[in-house]
Amino acid sequence: MAGIIRSDSSGTIEVHGRGRDPPALPSRNDLDRQKDERKAIRMTAKLEPGKKAPAFDLPSDGDGRIKLSALKGQKVVLYFYPKDDTSGCTQEAIDFNGLRKQFEKANTIILGVSPDSVKSHDKFKAKHELAFDLVSDESKTMLEAYGVWVEKSMYGRKYMGVERTTVLIDETGKIAQVWNKVKVPGHAKEVLAA
Repeated sequence: MAGIIRSDSSGTIEVHGRGRDPPALPSRNDLDRQKDERKAIRMTAKLEPGKKAPAFDLPSDGDGRIKLSALKGQKVVLYFYPKDDTSGCTQEAIDFNGLRKQFEKANTIILGVSPDSVKSHDKFKAKHELAFDLVSDESKTMLEAYGVWVEKSMYGRKYMGVERTTVLIDETGKIAQVWNKVKVPGHAKEVLAA
């Protein structure tokens, strides 16, 4: 009985048996995806009202930096969105921007957060005349700390991405309210009412 021999970059693997193909080895992309999925499961935070909001210090549009500890004394709306200049994300930004003055009267600042670059944020902000800061988390550190970098599925394809989520942080840096799996229509008004 002759064995089937398969060679790969890690050496030679011998599979015994007649007429059977050797088991397929996972591709590099499969291994990377599995690593991302395990990391997302480990890093997914359970955000609960009353808990301290995870700290962050990240770049923002206009070559700025936003640090949560510098925002104490005012409420913070962190709205996490998948990508600049896509239809749902654009509408959400426009909705929050339209209520900006009312949020300011309520001693609340608005921060949009996505994994897009600062350059992308600059273009998005200018194009839609947004008057609040957009935070860039290309490393996904903050997205993971807030539990919004998750496995998603579209047309049967699984991938990692941002789950549209909004977090309201109170004046002391504690989580006041969390909106998961946000639907854009009417959402900014709902957050303002909170």
